[in-house]
Formats: sequence, C-alpha cells, structure tokens
Amino acid sequence: MYRSHVLVCGGTGCTSSGSSQILENLKSEIVKQGLQEEIAIVQTGCHGLCAMGPIVVVYPDAVFYAQVKPEDVAEIVSEHLLKGRVVERLAYKEADGEGKIKGLADTDFYRKQHRIALRNCGVINPEVIEEYIGTGGYEALGKVLTEMTPDDVIQCLLDSGLRGRGGAGFPTGLKWKFAKMNQADQKYVCCNADEGDPGAFMDRSVLEGDPHTVLEAMAIAGYAIGATQGYIYVRAEYPLAVKRLEIAIAQARENELLGKNIFGTDFCFDIDLRLGAGAFVCGEETALMTSIEGKRGEPRPRPPFPAVKGLFGKPTILNNVETYANIPQIILNGASWFASMGTEKSKGTKVFALGGKINNTGLVEIPMGTTLREVVEEIGGGIPNGKKFKAAQTGGPSGGCIPAEHFDIPIDYDNLIAIGSMMGSGGMIVMDEDNCMVDIAKFFLEFTVEESCGKCTPCRIGTRRMMEMLDKITKGQATLEDLDKLEQLCYYIKNNSLCGLGQTAPNPVLSTLRYFRDEYEAHILEKRCPSGVCKALLSFFIDAEKCKGCTLCARNCPASAISGELKKPHVIDNAKCIKCGACIEKCKFGAIYKK
Repeated sequence: MYRSHVLVCGGTGCTSSGSSQILENLKSEIVKQGLQEEIAIVQTGCHGLCAMGPIVVVYPDAVFYAQVKPEDVAEIVSEHLLKGRVVERLAYKEADGEGKIKGLADTDFYRKQHRIALRNCGVINPEVIEEYIGTGGYEALGKVLTEMTPDDVIQCLLDSGLRGRGGAGFPTGLKWKFAKMNQADQKYVCCNADEGDPGAFMDRSVLEGDPHTVLEAMAIAGYAIGATQGYIYVRAEYPLAVKRLEIAIAQARENELLGKNIFGTDFCFDIDLRLGAGAFVCGEETALMTSIEGKRGEPRPRPPFPAVKGLFGKPTILNNVETYANIPQIILNGASWFASMGTEKSKGTKVFALGGKINNTGLVEIPMGTTLREVVEEIGGGIPNGKKFKAAQTGGPSGGCIPAEHFDIPIDYDNLIAIGSMMGSGGMIVMDEDNCMVDIAKFFLEFTVEESCGKCTPCRIGTRRMMEMLDKITKGQATLEDLDKLEQLCYYIKNNSLCGLGQTAPNPVLSTLRYFRDEYEAHILEKRCPSGVCKALLSFFIDAEKCKGCTLCARNCPASAISGELKKPHVIDNAKCIKCGACIEKCKFGAIYKK
C-alpha cells in the first residue's frame, strides 16, 4: 500500500512543456531517496488547467503544483514526499489576496465544473486498463449485455436527453433507434475524432486521458444497433492519442472486452483505427465515411442518411468522442441522473476548450445552462491586463460570435442558435476590446476557404468571393454596396451548399455583421479600424511631448522609417512605415501610438 500517489499530467500540452522529463526525474529521485515502496508515480491525461502546466498533484495531500520544471523535482521529493513539507513556491495559489495553497477541487477553475466526459482525465493512467476498470470501467458494457435489451439501451439514451456533442446536437438515442430499425447483414459504429476546429482539443484530451471510455461506449452502441465492427477516425496529427488508443484496443482485446463472445455472451464486436490527414471537411459525417472507405474525403448528398446507407453502403451511426464519453455513465447512473442536469432541451454537461484572451486557458466541463459570464469571469479567471470582454466565438469556423450584450446568456444548444452562434464541438475563443471583429471574421473565413473540399460551387467559389470582399473591407477599399453584396452572398452559400460545413461557413461573417456592423462601416466609411488591428488602415505617430529622443525606436525600426536627433523628438515617415509595431514595443516612454 502506497502512502502517496504523485500524478503527473501526460497530455499533449504538458508533454510539450517537459512533463515527460519531470516523470523520469520523479522516478529516479524516488529511487534515490529510497521511497519506491511508499510513493506511486502515475502518468495521467490532461487535468484541464492548461495555463498552469506542467501540473503535478500529490495525493492524499491534494497539493497541486503548477508550472513545474524538471529541475524542481528534487525539491518536491526531498521536501514534500520525504519530509512532509509543501514546496510553497510551486504550490498553486489563486490571485485572491489570501495567498492560500489550493487543491485542484478548491480552485475557481474547478469549483463550478461537473466532470462526466472528463471524469477520468488527470485521474488515471490511460495506458493501464486496470486503472480504468478500477473506476467502474466496462461495468456499463457488462450491464447492457447481461441485463438490458438493445431497445432498453436506446430508450435509456432517449430518456436521458443526450444530444450529439459534435455540433448539431441531434438526439443520440434517436440516431441509434433509426440505425437499429434498418435491417442489414452488416452495420457499423463510427467515432469522429477528427476535431478540426481551430482552438478545439476536447476530443484529443479524452482520447489521451481516458481512451477506454470511448471503446466501451462504442461496444454498447454496437450491441444497441446490431453492429459487429467499429471504426475510430482520428487525425494523424494526434500521435499521443493514436498511441494510447492502440494500447487501449490491444488491452481490451487481450481482456476479451473486444472481439468474440464479450462477457461470455454471443455478442461480438471489434474496433479498428483509421487515420485522417487533417482535412477539415472530414469532420462532416458523410465525408468521414467516404475517407474511411479509402476515397477522397468529400461529402455525399443526404438523404439517404447514414442510419440507412452509411459506411460501405450499410446502416451506420457516427458520434463524436465526447458523446461516447457520456454513455457509460448514463447506463450506470440512469437516464434520470443525466437528465437532472442542464436545461429543458439541453441535458447534461458540455466540454469547452477555453482559449484566447482569458487567464485560465484549458478544458472546462460545465452543466448546460451555465452562463457565459460564469465561464469567462469565474472559471476562466477573467480577461488579462484589465481589458473588457468583447465577444466569444463558439463553434469555430461554423459558429458565431457572442457579444457582450449576451454575456449572461445560459449556454445551451437553442440559446446559442437563437443569437446567431452554435455549440459546435466546443471551442470557445474569448476576445477583448483590442480584437477587430472584421479581422476575426476574415480569420475564420480564411480557414474555411483553405479547407473547402471543392465539391460544390457555392462553397468552393462563394467562400472565396466572400474572402475577397472582406479583404477589400480591411484595406479600406470597399463600399456600402459591397457590404450588402457580402450579406446576400452569405445567405446564398448558407442555403445552397452541399454539406453542413459549407452551410455554416458564413456564420462568423453573419454574426459579426449582426452585432458589430458599426466596425464594418468604420472600415468602409472612415477608412479606420476602431481596434487598430487592420494594418492597411493604420498610421503610427510619435507624441513629441513624451518622446525623450532616446533613439531606441529608430534603432529597432526594420524599415528605417523613424528619424530624429538624439534627445529631441523623433518622427515617423508613414510612407516608409511597414506597420510592424516594433517601435511601440521598444518605446519605454509610451510616446508612440497608432490610429
């Protein structure tokens, strides 16, 4: 029996910051101090609070060490693990003025969360099946195979109110019901782990931190609809997730939890991986299935829907990683348990990847109905540098911006759609007063143009024309007539594109036009970017009263656009200025400004 367990984050973010070396140093220091019989070192998945990584947590003390470096390990072992003294300089303390050491559960970041999909992330070693089983893993699969009929499973999901977490929010139980109704000699269960939205990493973290929960849920789905084969479509840019999935599948087969006669029944089900090349369009269900079939990943017209004719022309269900991660807990705890959380039409919790202008970047899982203000100000720790909240982009390139006027909106599927945004897979990018909303729309549209598969004309050509119009606006070359044409084109593309990705591509433009039209008009009528972002509309100036003539700006200007004598005010030649901002960064007196 170990007296302490030391959990080290082994997710991609912390690994990139040196957590692998921290793990190795811990193991060697434990041996050096003769503590190997008393202290267990556990590599986990992502803890969620990515801004504070690499993270090391010591239990049962519940001490949370943040931003740990490999060279800190010796001190943690000698002081905390050997002598019982917390290393206060590394222990996490919130900026609440009290300076108290906080355990993970006591922090503002975690206090309002309710972790279901992320329940094991940061808790267990994802590469050890026994640790998953120790948390109740595979009990749900055993329960459905020995106590429930396929119809019972589907009814449980219908009663729970679980909706797909991949974007559109279609009822999961209804999707499974349609697939079960269609008779065929072969059916398939697919998992969408492609996750192409900029800023989104929810599915990756589940696969890295708790891969068995997805395998178990897919086996349950196979039993419910009568399928014997599953496929997980995961992007090749997720090497750690792929590695842990491969380990998990091998372990599940070895323990006869995948394969023939699972739990001694006549149910047979197996899972294989298929790696994607990172095409955004392959997040669309029919394009994903086409790619699994070995063809170019392009969407297919619907109907027929995948529940009727999907992978290899057979009835197929497709859900994303987060959706599957909820299912074992729903089976074990009951439909009413899950339905008791959230709002009337959006049950349970939702995972968001919180990024952008926010102090606590990372993964959060909140009950549906939590307000945007709670997410940003309490869980997210607010906007850095005392800046004001301006908007939050949800749903990635397919979503829209939520402006400050809707800061108190309860987050659920229907509320977001009503204000011109959408849940999407769960990316949430926070913006402050320094962000230009025209530039934000342009950023997401650039992504869509690059990722369009090109199969249908409205998306292939229409998004490029939209991009050209936005480019004119940010350069101060557009007219109000161009703005009207842009809006008309948005609706044309929305109504005529073949798949959901093309149909939602105009959303970032439409939502910013709806809430920030004044910024578009300032670019057009005043040839001015109110946020000082669009370079073509900027000019840099030096305040003669503040300038000390130190020459630092002139010496760092790559275009030699600044001139002046020593200890006398300098000037900027805007004809030469390339608007790089180097002068503002170097000026120590705040004498340089842009407008």
